[in-house]
Amino acid sequence: MRFFLRSLIVVGGLAAAGAAAADPLDDATDAYGRGDYKTAMQLLQPLAEKGSALAQYDLGVLYLLGLGAPEDAAEAVKWFRKAAEQGHIDSQHNLGILYGLGRGAARDVAESLKWYRKAAEWGHIGAQYNLGLIYEQGEGVAKDDAESAKWRRMAAERGYPPAQNALGYMLEKGQGAPQDFAQAAKWYRLAANKGYSAAQHNLGVLYENGKGVEQSEAEAIGWHRKAAEQGNADSQYSLGTIYGNAKGAPESEAESTSWYRKAADQGHAQAQYMLGAAYAFGRGVQRDDVQALMWFDLASAQGDTDARRNRDVVALKMTPAQVAEAERLVKEWKPRK
Repeated sequence: MRFFLRSLIVVGGLAAAGAAAADPLDDATDAYGRGDYKTAMQLLQPLAEKGSALAQYDLGVLYLLGLGAPEDAAEAVKWFRKAAEQGHIDSQHNLGILYGLGRGAARDVAESLKWYRKAAEWGHIGAQYNLGLIYEQGEGVAKDDAESAKWRRMAAERGYPPAQNALGYMLEKGQGAPQDFAQAAKWYRLAANKGYSAAQHNLGVLYENGKGVEQSEAEAIGWHRKAAEQGNADSQYSLGTIYGNAKGAPESEAESTSWYRKAADQGHAQAQYMLGAAYAFGRGVQRDDVQALMWFDLASAQGDTDARRNRDVVALKMTPAQVAEAERLVKEWKPRK
């Protein structure tokens, strides 16, 4: 389960150069801005002990990130709880994350859900998004797609791109809400225009298939390229297919293979299979059975049955030394991110 964790945001502006800080919390902010985390922690500690929710939150983040003191997630949970019990919604959200992960405290799904709900009900968009994810997956609660869509819509309407993309997907699939491709395209576009690569990919797919939008290969390529250039493996694979099949772009085996490689390097199983085929038949690259076997084997390990069959066919034509070399490459391979 993927969660959203805020970075440290010390409340209050940084003191202007040469000006006296207004209060100890501003002094702590100034120290943090200089990278003097130990001083920031020393200033925050007495404020937190006196009950300042802002100082308790900031102190919790410093302990969580190991800034100014050794990393101590249990101490972070302690200070987040103190602030959360005073209604500090970022602390409530962070407790939801930490209890969900079992970090700094024993994993407790009910406790995680409690704090997420408190923050979500006060309008915390990260908590609303995560609560939607919990209901989608049925983690500690009965699976409820309609409830998931409700919380995601709340965060989406406040402009949170991951929630806009997730809501678009639910509308595209008719999950928790009536299927509506036009509305799916609307939410994807809102997130895509903010640079959210998953939404750019999803919008590209809608343009490929003409669902909710007028079919346009040019638009599809444009959105896939935006996502692919940010490292989105699904769009990299899509571009490989588009250039390989001349769908809305001039056929180019070299361009196709280049995009397949980018996705394959990240562990995309279909792209690994297609890259193996490129090496097996010399499409866009020089024919190389060792590379073909390597990529077929990697895709096969992810359950691709076509890759498994092709791996076995290629291996029959290779020498034991070539097979051993391919096996060595497979063992050494690590996904790139």
